Amino acid sequence: MSFLATARCWAHQLKRDVVTVYFAARHPATPYWLRLLALLVAAYALSPIDLIPDFVPLLGYVDDLLLLPLGLLLVLRCLPPAVLAECRAHAAALLTRPRSRRAAAVIVGLWLGGALALAWYAWPR
Repeated sequence: MSFLATARCWAHQLKRDVVTVYFAARHPATPYWLRLLALLVAAYALSPIDLIPDFVPLLGYVDDLLLLPLGLLLVLRCLPPAVLAECRAHAAALLTRPRSRRAAAVIVGLWLGGALALAWYAWPR
């Protein structure tokens, strides 16, 4: 297996695990302390704000490369096996669902419309 194929597989598993942790945080059979930890890990994974900003040399990517996989691993190891299997199946089903091109076009249209309205408002008269 090539490096690119291995990296792509790892990235897909990471994406599935983030969604799995999100579903585990909302599952009623998950212990409350693990729900809180799962919610924090999922929020950190999906948040655009990093603990250490990426522009800081070397340390900026340490949180993305170490903290996130370690947090995911901790939550996944502590989950009851039945909850983990159910949440992984739910996450896999969600990620294999077809994406709507129409919804993407509407969102792009809204962004373009907003940008045009802002440009029209800011244009000197």
